[in-house]
Amino acid sequence: MHRRRSRVWIGFGLACLTGCSTVQTALTGSADDRPDVPNRASILAEKELDEVLLAPPSRNTRYLTGKKARLVSLKPRTPAAVVATHENDIPALSANKIERVDHEIKTLASKAGPATGTLTVNGKTYRVQLQEEIVEPAAVPGTITTASVNVPPPAPGTLPIEDFEQSELTAAAEDALRLNLPTALSMIGGEHPVVGFAQWRVQEAYARLDQANVLWLPSIQPGFSFDRHDGNLQPSDGSIVDVNRNSFQYGLGAGATGAGTTPVPGLVARFHLADAIFQPEIAEKTAWARGHAVDGALNEQLYKVASAYLELLESEQNLRILEETRNHTAGLAKLTHDYAASGQGLQSDADRMKTELTLDKNRVVTGRERIAIASARLSESLSIDTGQSIVPLDFTVVPLELVNPDLDKGTLISTGLANRPELKEAQSLVAVACEQYKRQKYAPFIPSVLLGFSSGGFGGGLSDSLNDVGGRYDFDALVTWEIRNLGFGEGAARRETQAQIEQAKFQQIKMLDQVAREISEAQTQVKHRAESIKITREGIKAAEESYQRNLSRIRDGQGLPIEVLQSVRALEAARHAYLTAVVQYNQAQFRLQWALGWPVFDPSESAENG
Repeated sequence: MHRRRSRVWIGFGLACLTGCSTVQTALTGSADDRPDVPNRASILAEKELDEVLLAPPSRNTRYLTGKKARLVSLKPRTPAAVVATHENDIPALSANKIERVDHEIKTLASKAGPATGTLTVNGKTYRVQLQEEIVEPAAVPGTITTASVNVPPPAPGTLPIEDFEQSELTAAAEDALRLNLPTALSMIGGEHPVVGFAQWRVQEAYARLDQANVLWLPSIQPGFSFDRHDGNLQPSDGSIVDVNRNSFQYGLGAGATGAGTTPVPGLVARFHLADAIFQPEIAEKTAWARGHAVDGALNEQLYKVASAYLELLESEQNLRILEETRNHTAGLAKLTHDYAASGQGLQSDADRMKTELTLDKNRVVTGRERIAIASARLSESLSIDTGQSIVPLDFTVVPLELVNPDLDKGTLISTGLANRPELKEAQSLVAVACEQYKRQKYAPFIPSVLLGFSSGGFGGGLSDSLNDVGGRYDFDALVTWEIRNLGFGEGAARRETQAQIEQAKFQQIKMLDQVAREISEAQTQVKHRAESIKITREGIKAAEESYQRNLSRIRDGQGLPIEVLQSVRALEAARHAYLTAVVQYNQAQFRLQWALGWPVFDPSESAENG
């Protein structure tokens, strides 16, 4: 009878040890109950979490409950099939549309009408609407082509232009990586170290959840032990006995000597019942928090890639402006030298122009350095080989409109508070702290449990003899309650976890204020930088007209070539100002999109809000 019970216990233990799928499913739950991708773990008990949240300040609460704070729909459109890679087919990452500006350099072919479509990047769908493309007149041979107009040159021999090496914008290395912004954003996924690290933290959290779910299951400890004693012993009657003996045990359990139970049971379950009850809840909510942290890491890395791409594109456009200024200065330097040689001008003017040309050449070199640095930073953001240069497929910088800047600030803030994964993570951490407090609160009333079962062979004898080896079975069950440090330790543990709850609540409030500030700040930047684009565009027009008039005066023999230098510098400054305004506007748009949690706007609501 004893041997039959032993075989039953041994069979149960081996089933647990070998990982029988039926047993694992029954004990830990089906794997289908978990999210397939750890970074999409969601909170399943919102009502429970709401009960433990501290009321946030009124200045941000109104965006969650006020009538004017209407959330933007996040329902995506039908996903697009692929991401275009040709420069003429590059859809912009926009929730509304991309409007071209009037300083295009590339000659564009007209189309029948505006094109619409969708773009899917990392599972998020964006609607793209292109405006009718502008057809600019082809450049006339012998003219000086600028960003928006064709400036007729002076008469032949009046403003010669030296030949310089081809721009690095068009003479990129053959092994350069050419990509556009949607392609760069699509490269951020689970293989990226930042996102991958966060996803594996989720896997770690779910592994701890598995451990918490099986705390009550016994562990299997097979083994054997041998004990030899020579000398005095004291039995229970108090006498001293000189004994030479040995004992041996094998099977499930080890360490038995004499009449006592097996100290190391073969099957043992040793745990605090409070841990078995509350640790699964703590581990599950920790996994939720880390799942939302993955979303936050992904969004932040997407924002960094977008910023790095804009920085590279700005560096490319900056080099083009510097090269154009260098060419203008070179022509003026040659012409000033000719004037000085013929006696129509001063040698000091020729020396001045030579100095200016030297400075322009040095700035071109600095511009190329800036491109290389921006390419390396983008490579780091994409986690690709930094030795390979990156060339953007975009030929110019155009203002992007990802979020309508005219949307009500309350609507934007409420959208961000509902979507930001950092806030969801903070909410989950509050729930974790509450579960830890409950564990400490009920711990004195919940016992610790020790269950042990041993089965195997045991024998021994006097001196060196080892005989009478036979079967042995031990079963032990212990239930104990613990009140730590006469109750003072229990109170301290509860106060500690209560303090952790308050810390988590205030951390959530801090994050709530931070999100509201980031959205408000980004929307303000978008509005004012849009105005800067309009102003600087007008500045380019005035600078170009000034440059043309100065060239006309030289052509008519009404001035010296050095007088054109001021207009060349003004034109360069105007173009730099416009480039900076557009890039900063786009950066503010991406920052606002990131602050909102990268939502996808429903087209009907976008039209309604617009």
